[in-house]
Amino acid sequence: MFLFRMMNDMKMKKKLALTFISAAVLPLVLSGLFLTGKLREIVIKDALTQISNNVERVQKRTEELLKVPLDISYRLTVDNRMKRVATQQYEDYADVIQAYREYTDIRDYIQLYKEISGIRVYVVNPGALNNWEFIQPDERIMAKTWYKEAIEQKGLAGWNLIKDEQSGSEQLSLIRSFSADSLGRKGVLAINIDQRQLSSILDQESFTTMIVDNKNRIVGSNEAGYWGRELSEMDGDQQILSGQEGSYDTVINGRDSKVVVASLEPENSWNGLRIISIFTYSDMMRDANRVIRLGAIVITASLIFAAVLIYAFASLLSGRLLRLSKHMTRVGSGSWEAYLHIDGKDEVGLLSRQFNSLIRSVHELVQEVQETNNQKILVEQRQNEMRFKMLASQINPHFLFNSLESIRMEAHIRKQDDIAEAVWLLSTLLRSSLEAGNGSIPLSKELERVRCYLDMQKFRYEDRLEYRLVSDPDLDTMPVPPLIIQPLVENSIIHGLDNREEGVTVWVEISRVPKGASVKVSDNGAGITPERIAGIRAELAESIHEQESERIGIRNVNDRLVLLYGGTSALNIESTPGQGTVITFYIPGGVPVD
Repeated sequence: MFLFRMMNDMKMKKKLALTFISAAVLPLVLSGLFLTGKLREIVIKDALTQISNNVERVQKRTEELLKVPLDISYRLTVDNRMKRVATQQYEDYADVIQAYREYTDIRDYIQLYKEISGIRVYVVNPGALNNWEFIQPDERIMAKTWYKEAIEQKGLAGWNLIKDEQSGSEQLSLIRSFSADSLGRKGVLAINIDQRQLSSILDQESFTTMIVDNKNRIVGSNEAGYWGRELSEMDGDQQILSGQEGSYDTVINGRDSKVVVASLEPENSWNGLRIISIFTYSDMMRDANRVIRLGAIVITASLIFAAVLIYAFASLLSGRLLRLSKHMTRVGSGSWEAYLHIDGKDEVGLLSRQFNSLIRSVHELVQEVQETNNQKILVEQRQNEMRFKMLASQINPHFLFNSLESIRMEAHIRKQDDIAEAVWLLSTLLRSSLEAGNGSIPLSKELERVRCYLDMQKFRYEDRLEYRLVSDPDLDTMPVPPLIIQPLVENSIIHGLDNREEGVTVWVEISRVPKGASVKVSDNGAGITPERIAGIRAELAESIHEQESERIGIRNVNDRLVLLYGGTSALNIESTPGQGTVITFYIPGGVPVD
């Protein structure tokens, strides 16, 4: 009992620290240090052994591959029949073709030895022909570096990546010069190493392995895309380019790696090749799976031991914390009447007492807020319903009677059949007006309604009325309240043509502004006096639920804008007598289309 009481009175921080240190930290630290040391030793040992074996194996197999073209080159450089075919003077092309056909040694070598893919003999002989075996070197070929080196080295073999005239591709080839005749003419022999045989040697390696010539060109690689590239294109250590043999740590393409470089010097050659094997440390870690499994077993055993100790100490806390958790769950489900009692002087006991006090205070506050919100929501809901019903009922009859009167007067005066068009326009407007609710419609639909109204009014006023509709096409789908622009256009026509014989032009311009759109309805009509403008502004500034106004259209639009978007979207009216009137307002974006 004394131990339990002491643990209950102990501070939570000390309690958890003691449990964690004694049950988890020490075993895991010791296990981690042991496994890390073992893992590093095994990985490094295995990686170094594998690197050495791989390079040695590639070196031996490549050397055996190169012996075949080297041996063939010895035979061909002393083959008098080949020299005679390459240097003799031919009387006509038939003799050349016959001589080439009778000399089959080159073709026999290619068929007999899979290690080579082609043999070419370069000898200057103006009377001969090119048949991909005997080639007449032109100035372009003789200017090549490999050709000059072969002539200068006087019979020594060289290994270069050169272009094959027949296939058009670059291949690793043996190049050596030979004496073509007794007159001192020199020829050059080129034997292509079969790329498939070279690739078969490298493809067996699990890590990146390359063969590089003395000009640091990659003549073979088990990595796709490396063949034929310059070694300098790889982001590596300068030691790779310098040709130094040995092994060292470096960074290749941003990855920590181990590189082994070995030289391959075929006999009687003026240059050689280098074998480069690259092992990234991340690839080395693949061989450490066995040690990782061993470490997992050790860590699991340590965790089990730690769990037993933690459970023994945490059992004193879990019961009390569980009671607190259950009480929180009950409160979260809406029960505010529960009372929690947990003994002890530690943080859990203090937390339980503070929690009881907090719940009582929160319960009282929630009840007060709920009651206030319910009353506020109810009042706002009733007010909005009444306002929207009143505003919607004001627009349609007002516009309906004016439109019918216009059509009646026009039909009485003109007595023409084209009145049917005006009737159609009116029916369209009536239909869209009657279908308009309290939701939103696309801006394009509202503009179509405005255009329909203006066409009908133009039918009435003819040349006295002109209009222009300009809108940003990107705003066509923007949601707007219905009948929000048409009443303003109607006001411009009615008051703009008041006592004005020369007519009026109405502009409707809608442009994009930050986070919404700007709507501008203007005319060049009679305008409004300053006194009347002041009265209209004062009336629009009044509260929505105050006295009604005779200007149903403007007041209706302004009230709906304020209700939907706030005071920043209220109408702004500017007018100059004799020059016209401009009405602007702002519609923010983001209102969904119902």
